[in-house]
Amino acid sequence: MPPAAPTVPQPRPESLSSSLKRNIQVLEERRRREAANATRQERVAEAITRFTGSMTFVYIHLAFYGTWIAINLGFIPGVPKFDPSFVVLAMEASVEAIFLSTFVLISQNRMAAAADKRADLDLQINLLTEHELTKLSRLVVQIAERMNIRAEADPEMREVEEDVAPEAVLDELEARQEHG
Repeated sequence: MPPAAPTVPQPRPESLSSSLKRNIQVLEERRRREAANATRQERVAEAITRFTGSMTFVYIHLAFYGTWIAINLGFIPGVPKFDPSFVVLAMEASVEAIFLSTFVLISQNRMAAAADKRADLDLQINLLTEHELTKLSRLVVQIAERMNIRAEADPEMREVEEDVAPEAVLDELEARQEHG
């Protein structure tokens, strides 16, 4: 049975607003620039992490370790055992794990720094949007009052007219966590 068609057709890329297209282009350029500005060590660590997170890496390890184990269990006739106690295999795997985890941590640190930048940008945009909406709500209340519409009867309207102080919100959240 074919999947149900969406109730709303998927928007065409050309239907995106010019500001959205511009934002997408700016973000792509920014990512390209950040990738180009990465140090050689960061690029190497990223490439290693990308490879070690692939199925190719898994298949290579299955073949390598499977062959090592098969030889040292005596499953391959005519090939002498070289690590019958598997001590060398365990040591090799441990050293590899140390290096791989280090490369993964380097990549995660870089990704966390990028995520922090995006979170800061989101916060700044959200604060700016909140401020602009506060200004607009004040204007709407003034228009309503001129038209003799009683906007002040709604207590939430007065709250909406007040700017939010982010530091006060953070202080309240921290206080609740401490008492939590």
